[in-house]
Amino acid sequence: MDISFFDSIQEYFGESQTEPGQYSSLALAYIGDGVFDLIIRTIILDLGSGKVNDFHRMTSNIVKAPSQAKIIRSVFDELTKEEMAVYKHGRNAKSATSAKNSSIIDYRVATGFEALTGYLYLTNRLNRALEIIKLGMERAGFMPIHKYKQLSGKNRGQDAKVRK
Repeated sequence: MDISFFDSIQEYFGESQTEPGQYSSLALAYIGDGVFDLIIRTIILDLGSGKVNDFHRMTSNIVKAPSQAKIIRSVFDELTKEEMAVYKHGRNAKSATSAKNSSIIDYRVATGFEALTGYLYLTNRLNRALEIIKLGMERAGFMPIHKYKQLSGKNRGQDAKVRK
């Protein structure tokens, strides 16, 4: 039986001495950002052959703060008390960086989403993170994702909006 990605990392590089609940919200958001990016890149790559610039453009449209904020807002009613607490802790964290191409509100909401994704990953509950992400993407209008492939070439320089 294959072990999880997280377990494989720990097997090869050693188990962390830090429990997931001991990390700061910004540390959770840091790892959650990478996990979410990898999930979206994997989905985009599975669309088939294409130009890397198109893959990047499609990925960037989903992993940016306003999109992440839209995804997490659409699934608030599905989060457990524990998940909502982790999200709120991440959302309220004071970051040294500021929003570049989004409102400060969307940036903070996205930071909460990333913190939750990171927490679920570090607690070896990636399947729960995937469930939340998929449902959020469906509700936020980012699914079916194959439409991005059709739109990516038409809307260069603009955000491709996918309609349900």
